[in-house]
Amino acid sequence: MSLFLDARGRSADAYPGAALAREARRVRRSISSRVYLPAFSIVAIAIALVAIGWSSHWGGASFSESLTSLKIVVIGPITLVVLGVLLVVERLHPAQRRPVFARGYRQDLLYTILNATLVVPLGAALALSFAEVARHSLPWVVVPRIGVVPRWAFVAAIFVAMDFCNWLAHFANHRVRMLWRFHELHHSQEDMSVLTVFRTHPLIHVSYLIALIPGIVLLANGAVPTTMLVVYAAVVAFEHSNTNLGFGPVGRVFVSPNYHRIHHQLDGPQDVNLGFALTIWDQLFHRAVFPTAATIRADTGLPGRPLVVEQATTRPRHVFVMLAQLVAPFRPVADDASAPRTSSRSPRGRGVVES
Repeated sequence: MSLFLDARGRSADAYPGAALAREARRVRRSISSRVYLPAFSIVAIAIALVAIGWSSHWGGASFSESLTSLKIVVIGPITLVVLGVLLVVERLHPAQRRPVFARGYRQDLLYTILNATLVVPLGAALALSFAEVARHSLPWVVVPRIGVVPRWAFVAAIFVAMDFCNWLAHFANHRVRMLWRFHELHHSQEDMSVLTVFRTHPLIHVSYLIALIPGIVLLANGAVPTTMLVVYAAVVAFEHSNTNLGFGPVGRVFVSPNYHRIHHQLDGPQDVNLGFALTIWDQLFHRAVFPTAATIRADTGLPGRPLVVEQATTRPRHVFVMLAQLVAPFRPVADDASAPRTSSRSPRGRGVVES
């Protein structure tokens, strides 16, 4: 095999540092064959944010009060009542018939417990830290008090802007492979239910921190009411339910279970119907696919099961599956398995490419 020579006839390998560079490349390849390095950047961001929040005493905010408010949103009395009612409605008017104790339901219950115990404190810490960083770094983004505008108008503005920010983060989770590695866990559910809203990786919340920006900008005009957040969370949970329910003409504005189920479909692109509460963002960016009789009962999940799922084995191993799914973003996988399925143009064309 020939060697590249410089003008003096020396091998390129003879240059100082060449051996060190080769060794560094070898080490990187060795590590990359064992872990997915980009995923650790999300861990680094989370640790950095929490450290900043901790050192600044959460920007003067009360961590315990924020934690209590978040608990009310996630597992408060109203939320639990809504979840209970929707679980009953799922039995009465299901999109797909499922056993009462389907494996997917049990798996989602584990994630519900995980969210209620460990993820809620992490979410509170991330939210307070992000708000402190934003206010400290960009103090000019906070709009001064505007007395002539009623408070309800600011609440409505925050709601709409927050929903758009969630749409943007959701779109990024489907387009950026590093983020998709955390988001695909949510799409792995093959037995959809209202509890599927909790089937998320704890670190996915880092990408959704941008939804806090509208509240930060308009903070001087009144804090976001906890009631509004509870309602918003209930709407998002409802659209994940295994119910054959649409909203008729209003479904052109608000996300229904039949509309959102298309987003979780097993066959076809999943970067459609990305809206959380409103469909207008999907329509604006040509990503809205409205339900039909065929899509209502569409199977859900990930083709080829790139993640370990509870339905794949003869005997359920729920704790093992959950641990494997939580570790999955950091494990290397084949390129075709790790890439999100996306549409290359408007959903009407149904063109599919790997991004």
